Amino acid sequence: MKTQSALELADIKAIAAAAEAEALANQWAVSIAIVDNGGHLLWLQRLDGAAPVSAQIAPAKAQTAAIGRRESRLYEEMINGGRISFLSAPGLQGLLEGGVPILKDGQCIGAVGVSGVKSTEDAQIARAGIAALGL
Repeated sequence: MKTQSALELADIKAIAAAAEAEALANQWAVSIAIVDNGGHLLWLQRLDGAAPVSAQIAPAKAQTAAIGRRESRLYEEMINGGRISFLSAPGLQGLLEGGVPILKDGQCIGAVGVSGVKSTEDAQIARAGIAALGL
């Protein structure tokens, strides 16, 4: 039997605050979603001015990163490279850059998904949030 770390509310709040600070520092209006390792939504916030659709896309990116145990960007790259069969993969809806898994001791304990600006900027915000954990 394995022991695995899990996100606590304090961790989630730290991630959210750091991600929000990164977005605000760059004047980016985004939605930020945090999920557990099973892709279940733990946190969602839509910053002022963020498009309503971003509140749907951010959790999908986070869920994809969590259950896939890899950045959602990799799925986008596979699809753009011709592996369009990933478009029908069950449970994977956020196949765009901006979903980043939270890894601790080689295990995925959750993920952050961001939507609202360029996909590389979404990922930048997600990584800034995760960095707050000091993993």
